[in-house]
Amino acid sequence: MQENPIFGRLITAMVTPFAANGALDVAQIRKLAAYLVDEQANDALVINGTTGECPTTSDGEKQQILTEVVAAVGDRAKVIAGVGTFNTAHTLELVKAAEDAGVDGLLVVTPYYSRPPQAALADHFLTVAEATSLPIMIYDIPHRSGIPVETSTFKAIAACPNIVAVKDAKGLPVVSAQVIADTDLAFYAGDDAMLLPLMGVGGVGVVGTSTHFTGKLTKEVIELFLAGQLDAALQLYQQLLPVYSGVFATQGCLLVKAGLAARGFDVGGVRKPLLPATKQEATDFIALLDAASL
Repeated sequence: MQENPIFGRLITAMVTPFAANGALDVAQIRKLAAYLVDEQANDALVINGTTGECPTTSDGEKQQILTEVVAAVGDRAKVIAGVGTFNTAHTLELVKAAEDAGVDGLLVVTPYYSRPPQAALADHFLTVAEATSLPIMIYDIPHRSGIPVETSTFKAIAACPNIVAVKDAKGLPVVSAQVIADTDLAFYAGDDAMLLPLMGVGGVGVVGTSTHFTGKLTKEVIELFLAGQLDAALQLYQQLLPVYSGVFATQGCLLVKAGLAARGFDVGGVRKPLLPATKQEATDFIALLDAASL
């Protein structure tokens, strides 16, 4: 296991606050970023990811969000920009905009919809890597992208010096264990509940969603595990497990926004095609937060 992974160990994929009229809420973007870093102990934030509703924000809005987050917390946490799309040329445009905003790293998802074969997939990742000096985290999420990043593809791209990490939402820790064993890639759980299973085979941390609420305690789970206090790590993990899983009872950002609203954060609604969590969905999730003493 890597002792000092480049992006730290606790990362939250931040929601994007919107005003009542649907525009970006710049003040709340800054406030939420600061809360996640200063009170929830995050080492880094992923901005413009799935939880940030990136399919519904314009390129200009994406750059503005990055600029605001860098200004708010860039002196004390890493800022990772989601730049992956199903179009390599467009991804390269987002890379340039993210660089201009002053980010510390890039999250590049598997191109979705077009389902490129593995050789084309490797070419896509390497083309992006060659266009920047920033460190890159590959986002492997087959249930959204339609295809996995195969083990052979990870091995092929791992030699690229600035492809350094993986957000692993494949849900197959044994498969991930082989890539971890054969490469220097830092693996982060892309599903909150997979944190301990993945760390058990060499993973370094998590890119979380429920960590909007569980961040500080999740950092404690990680530190207990690293200190060899496995029983204590497991006990705390089990306390948080209903929240880790429950945040995905529907689309994750819906429940994060409902939970934040219940905790006094005015992060606004969601953009269509999403709709806000139902009253029952929100009530059920808030009850999980309460039960976990969050």
